Amino acid sequence: MDLQISGKKALVLGASRGLGAAIAKGLADEGVQVFAAARSAGKIPPHANVTPVAVDLADQASVAALIATLSEQGGVDILVNNSGGPKAGPALGQARDSWRSTFDAMATSIFDISNAMLPGMIERKWGRIITIGSSGIEQPIPNLALSNGVRAAIAGWSKTLASEVAQHGVTVNMILPGRIDTDRVRELDGIKAQHTGASVEAVQEASRNDIPARRYGKPEEFAAVAVFLASAQASYVTGSAIRVDGGMIKGL
Repeated sequence: MDLQISGKKALVLGASRGLGAAIAKGLADEGVQVFAAARSAGKIPPHANVTPVAVDLADQASVAALIATLSEQGGVDILVNNSGGPKAGPALGQARDSWRSTFDAMATSIFDISNAMLPGMIERKWGRIITIGSSGIEQPIPNLALSNGVRAAIAGWSKTLASEVAQHGVTVNMILPGRIDTDRVRELDGIKAQHTGASVEAVQEASRNDIPARRYGKPEEFAAVAVFLASAQASYVTGSAIRVDGGMIKGL
């Protein structure tokens, strides 16, 4: 299937590893010119259609510099907001500064970048904003209070924005990963193992048993959904939050 996005320009945040790296590759394989952004731009996997760009989403000046660079390039047609995850921890007793810094790094930064890229999309009557969330938006994940809270706020922003820009040919969607086999998930499995005294293998086996598919997802499986949402064929899909979790979330 021709997704009709060859020659488009995209910005993928958090593209040095995991979900971001897989999405950057998936778009690049379709002929999209990808600006792959990460704090460690040197770790971004090489690809003929990928241009590494350094950015620290927790640093307002760094975000402003990224916006300026992309504005000079005429903006992008596809924006993938992937802000990574904060440190694990409970809601009870969570410090005010932790909430503020997490919101700035995970939410405010992507709001600013989206606001800067939207005028060009609206002018061209074509745009895609895809934000990577978490299954914790629908079913809060124990000991990930910062992620659960901030990503829920991002979900409200995404849904609101979708209704505002749909008439201009711009779609705004979220993708909610479950247990995808990435460095981040392996780190969380390790933390849980330390807290419970179980082995990492036992933690992973328990997680697999709670997933109807009985396995963790592959980054490229997740990326395929993002690439479809970026396509011309997905032009009538907006305001959605699509789970890619092997059936893990039990709610409707």
